[in-house]
Amino acid sequence: MEFFADIFEYDYLLNALIACILSGITCGIVGTYVVARRMVFLSGGITHASFGGVGMALYYGLNPLLGAFLFALLAAFGVEYASSKGRIREDSAIGLMWSVGMAIGVLFMSMRSGYVSGDLSSYLFGSITTVTDGDVYAMALLTLFLLIGTSLWLRPVMYVAFDRDYSRSADIPTAVISYIMAAVVAVTIVLSIRVMGIVLLISLLTMPAIISNVFVGSYTKIVPCASLIATFASVLGLVLSYYFEIPSGCAIIFVLTFTLIIVKLLSLHPKKVMFRR
Repeated sequence: MEFFADIFEYDYLLNALIACILSGITCGIVGTYVVARRMVFLSGGITHASFGGVGMALYYGLNPLLGAFLFALLAAFGVEYASSKGRIREDSAIGLMWSVGMAIGVLFMSMRSGYVSGDLSSYLFGSITTVTDGDVYAMALLTLFLLIGTSLWLRPVMYVAFDRDYSRSADIPTAVISYIMAAVVAVTIVLSIRVMGIVLLISLLTMPAIISNVFVGSYTKIVPCASLIATFASVLGLVLSYYFEIPSGCAIIFVLTFTLIIVKLLSLHPKKVMFRR
């Protein structure tokens, strides 16, 4: 109960809790699209490419999240364009963005005066206690946008995620939806960096949807289920990091991993019973 008492005493802890809830909702919604469209590697490439923007922004004295957003957006649109036009293989484009973005980030971070390795760890592995009021407002706007968008355009997005050829034949604006979702993935990644970090964020995007898929097979049901699981894991991970003094990103991943193992073991039980019968 000490954690919940301190929430109302320390603003940074309240911001951290709100950020966990909002990032859980957004990552659950966006992560379902990422997993359904098999964009896990792409989301990892966008995440790591954004580090180049972080390094450049810090070097020039700008907001690091603004730099991360620009790099993530360019990476998402670049990979989407290259793969749709067939100019370069998608996995090759992602690998290029991944490595170049990280290299640019490390280069500009090392060129800063007074550079220490701790500057890197807060962005690579997350630093949830540094979440500001501005970050919370931005995440709240993104969450509201995603909730409204999900209620209005869930079915077209689902068609694009599973079968782009069918969506084109059904006169669904496949290219427009693909670019919009690429931008949404980029924004979600950037705003969740402080919670999970660049290296660990891909787990919060993918594991809740994978866990949900064990119970439900419908895209429309996986979206809310994944959001609930991601929110639960984020909040529980924050509580564990508070009591055991471990990084919140690591704690969230441990919670998700433990949940996935339990769910997989439980899903095997009915099969064994049926086999015996």
